[in-house]
Amino acid sequence: MRTLTMGIPNLRTVGGMLSLILVISLAGCQTAQQAAPANDKTAAAGDRRDEEQAVAEASLGKQAVILVRGDLAQNGREELLVVNPFPKEAPRAAGAANSTAIFVTRAAMLENNGGKWSQILLCDEHLKNPNGYLGGTPAARVSGWRLEYSQDANRGLEMKFTPAERFDAGNGNTDPRSAQNYPTFDVRWNPSAKRYQSYEQSQEKYLNEVPLLETPESTLLR
Repeated sequence: MRTLTMGIPNLRTVGGMLSLILVISLAGCQTAQQAAPANDKTAAAGDRRDEEQAVAEASLGKQAVILVRGDLAQNGREELLVVNPFPKEAPRAAGAANSTAIFVTRAAMLENNGGKWSQILLCDEHLKNPNGYLGGTPAARVSGWRLEYSQDANRGLEMKFTPAERFDAGNGNTDPRSAQNYPTFDVRWNPSAKRYQSYEQSQEKYLNEVPLLETPESTLLR
């Protein structure tokens, strides 16, 4: 009887140890299972960024830089604002007053609609969307642009394009004499027309596109 009585605590101790080992093992499995989704999300985010960069380069070449991404027009679709910075320049502030203002040779807005990417706005020598040249923009070819952009909680992304000829690209200073010849153009998403258009602030209305422009030849900056 004494031997049996002494054996029972030993069996309980062994059973407790086995239970503890089982709990630790299960906890380890749960930790591994919890870590897997986090790794999957990281990989998915990396794949998405790779896809977006590939789309940007397909639109504007290897020098394409994505400035901002997301539901920029607040229409439920993923968009990318992509630019080619001025030659030999990384994206940088074009004047201390606005940290988002940079000089670009080209810019594009790309939209993902049902898994298919398309270019819905292009800024090169002119400003245009799939319907034509943006209303109110200059007929003369432009060598580059100073681009400012900001995200408004109600209107979505707002972009301001000013011909680079108005500025000294070295320090962002403006020439007052050329301000009238090279005005700034406000471009926003028009929810009624469902596309980006130029916006006339003084009249508070969007301007219709122009199908054709009479454009004199000009030499691009090198």
